[in-house]
Amino acid sequence: MTKLSVNINKIATLRNSRGGDTPNLIQFAKDVQRFGAEGVTIHPRPDERHIRYQDAHDLKPVVYTEYNIEGNPNAKFIDLVLALKPTQVTLVPDAVDAITSNAGWDTIKNKSFLSEVISEFQRNGIRTSIFVDPETRQVEGAKATGTERIELYTEAFAHDYGLGNKNAVKPYTACAELANNIGLGVNAGHDLSLDNIAFFKKNIPGLLEVSIGHALISESLYLGIENVVNMYLNKLK
Repeated sequence: MTKLSVNINKIATLRNSRGGDTPNLIQFAKDVQRFGAEGVTIHPRPDERHIRYQDAHDLKPVVYTEYNIEGNPNAKFIDLVLALKPTQVTLVPDAVDAITSNAGWDTIKNKSFLSEVISEFQRNGIRTSIFVDPETRQVEGAKATGTERIELYTEAFAHDYGLGNKNAVKPYTACAELANNIGLGVNAGHDLSLDNIAFFKKNIPGLLEVSIGHALISESLYLGIENVVNMYLNKLK
């Protein structure tokens, strides 16, 4: 079964909006794992507008499933990851002012930089994943960096699938097949939801993990977090 990692950035955004500690991020992380999630994802940004760097430290003792930290590998981020040694670090090339991640790496142009960062994380026993667009050349470029996994950036699929275009999954299928053939693990994330996750899972061979935050939290406003986590788990079987 494909693992479900719950991105809890939105819970931190809600907490920060009032300046207190409600909802409590640490308790939420405990709860989603208790409800069945197999991982917790955070994506701290330099301005700490949702996840704070201290949150990353506070979560370390309570995440007993897979702990996935996403982000652009600047010096501060690298230091954080090396200090915490999460299960996985996902490298995302987001700009400082980006509202959310909006592109994958050019793994060919950035091969030297990515290889250096990845080697450092791997020396510390941290699994690495590179956020990539659904292009086979970028998958091949990712392999050349030495990473263990890629994370397919699924916004384009989600948008087109919502318009009724099921062929939008084809580039992702091709990338997953290539990744499987060359020894890369396949993760995926961004705008995956209860509406599209089962179709996506069915068409992506060897899909190891999905990271879902915005849709899952939004759906939980209507359906409840425990219910929604289990709905995802059922669709990922």
